[in-house]
Amino acid sequence: MKEGFRWRLAVVLAVLLFGAAYVLPSLPGIKSSPLGRFLPDSTISLGLDLMGGIHLTLGVDVDKAVENSLTQMGQDIRTMARDKDAFVLRPRVLPGDRIEFVLAKAEQREVLGELLAKQFPQLSVAAPQTTDDGQLRYVATMKPEYRKTISDMALEQAVKTIRNRIDQFGVAEPDIRKQQDNRIQIQLPGLHDTQRAIQIIGQTAHLEFHIVRDDVDAEKAARGILPPGTEVRPMIRRGADGSQAETPVVVDKEAVLTGEYVADARPGFDNFNQAYVMLTFNSRGAAMFERITQENVRKRLAIVLDGKVYSAPVIQEKIGGGRASITGKFSTAEAQDLAIVLRAGSLPAPVSVLEERTVGPSLGQESIDKGIMAAVVGGAAVMIFMVVYYGMSGLIADVMLCFTVLLILAGMAAFGATLTLPGLAGIVLTLGMAVDANVLIYERIREELRKGHTVLSAIHEGFDRATLAITDSNLTTIIAAAILYQFGTGPVRGFAVTLSLGIIASMFTAIFVSRVVFQAWKGGSGDKRLSI
Repeated sequence: MKEGFRWRLAVVLAVLLFGAAYVLPSLPGIKSSPLGRFLPDSTISLGLDLMGGIHLTLGVDVDKAVENSLTQMGQDIRTMARDKDAFVLRPRVLPGDRIEFVLAKAEQREVLGELLAKQFPQLSVAAPQTTDDGQLRYVATMKPEYRKTISDMALEQAVKTIRNRIDQFGVAEPDIRKQQDNRIQIQLPGLHDTQRAIQIIGQTAHLEFHIVRDDVDAEKAARGILPPGTEVRPMIRRGADGSQAETPVVVDKEAVLTGEYVADARPGFDNFNQAYVMLTFNSRGAAMFERITQENVRKRLAIVLDGKVYSAPVIQEKIGGGRASITGKFSTAEAQDLAIVLRAGSLPAPVSVLEERTVGPSLGQESIDKGIMAAVVGGAAVMIFMVVYYGMSGLIADVMLCFTVLLILAGMAAFGATLTLPGLAGIVLTLGMAVDANVLIYERIREELRKGHTVLSAIHEGFDRATLAITDSNLTTIIAAAILYQFGTGPVRGFAVTLSLGIIASMFTAIFVSRVVFQAWKGGSGDKRLSI
C-alpha cells in the first residue's frame, strides 16, 4: 500500500512541477527574471479576438494554376518527343482546359501516341486531324479528376507558402486555413507592422519567364492587333529620380518557366551598387532554364512578376548552373521583400485580397477582463457550493479545481495552443464540469458509508466504482470536442482545445490526484469519521 501511494504521490508532484514550469513564463515579469532562464520558452498565445491584429480573406485563382500546369505539360511533351526523334511544334493552351500541339511528321504518330499514353495519362487525347501541309494537329483535354487534384494542390501550396512568409515576421500562432470557393482565411494576432505584412502576404510573387516577341509590330500591338498566342504585358521602367513608368512589351502568352522551380532567392548589389535579386533554381528548374536559354539565343527573356515585366535581358548564350537575376532598379528594402516572398515560395497561382479587417487591442482587453470576471465568479460559486455541501471533502475538490485550471493553462503553453475568447468560455465551462467527477465519487463514498463500510473501504470503493462512469461520460464529450476541432474555424477550435484539455485535466485530478490526497488524509489515521 505504501509503495503504491509513494509512486502516485511522485506522479502528482511531477505533474504539479510540470504545470507550474509551463504556466510561470506567461506571467508578467517571470520570463525576464533570473528564474525565467530555467523555465521553458513556451508561453500562452492570445488569439486575434484577445490580442488584436489583422484578418484577411484571400482568393486563389486556381484557373491560372491549371493553365500553368497545361503549359508545362506542353513543354514536357515537346521535350520528351524530341528525345524520341519526334518533333512537336507550337504547343499552346486553349480554353476549356485543353492543350494543342502539332506533330511535324505524320509517320511518327505511333511514337507520340505511345508517349502520351505512358507519360501523360492525365490528358484525354482526341484523334489527331491532318493539316493542309500533312502535319497532325492534336488537342488534349485535362481530365476532371486531375484538374481537381491541381486545384487542391494549388490551394495547399498557397497555404504553405503564405505560412512560410508569415513566419518571417515571427507572428505567434497565426491562424491560416482553407475555406470554400478557393479562399484562404488568415488571422495574425499581435502583428505590429500591419501594412508591410499585408503588402508581402498580398503580393502573389507569381514569377514567370516569357519569351519577348520583338518580331511583332509595336504599333499594331498597341491597337490590339496581335498574333495568336501572344499578349501585351506592362514593363516597369524606373528613372534615376525614382519615378516609375510602364511601357508595353509583347510576349508569348505561355510561360516557358515558372517560379515554382525557384530554390532560393537573395538580394544583392551589382557593380553600380544597385540592388537586385539573385535566383537559384532547383535541379529540374536548372535543366529547364538551360534548355530554354539554349533554344532562344539572341532572343529576350522577360522576367514577369505578378503580371509585370521587371527586366527582359537578351539571351547571349546557353546559361547553365541554374542561376538568374531580377533587376529593376529596386531599393534595398524592395529587393529584400521580394527575396523574402520568392524564398518562402512563389504562389502557384495569383491571389487577391477579398477582405481585410483590423481588430483593435482595446476589444481584446475588454474581452479578457470580462472573461476573467466570468471565470472568477463561476469558480467562486462552484467552490462555495462544494464546501457547503461536502465539507472538508468539498475543500479538496476546490483544490483539485485550481489544479485543473493550472494543467489547462500549462497544456496550452506546452502544445502552443492559442487562447481565444471562445477558449475562455471553454475554461469557464470546465470549471462547472470539473467537479462533476468529484460529485460522482463523493456520492459513491456516501453510499458506501451508509452501508456501514469503514472510511478507507468507502474511499476505495467510491473511487473504483465511479471511475468507469466518469470515463464513459467524459469520453463522449472528448469525441464531440475532437469533431469541433477538426471541422470548426479558429474560434470554435479554440473552444474545443480548452474543453478537451479541461476534460483530461479534470479526470486526472478527480480520479488520480484526489485519491492520493484522501489516502494521505485518512490512510494512516484511525479516524472513523469523514467530512463529506
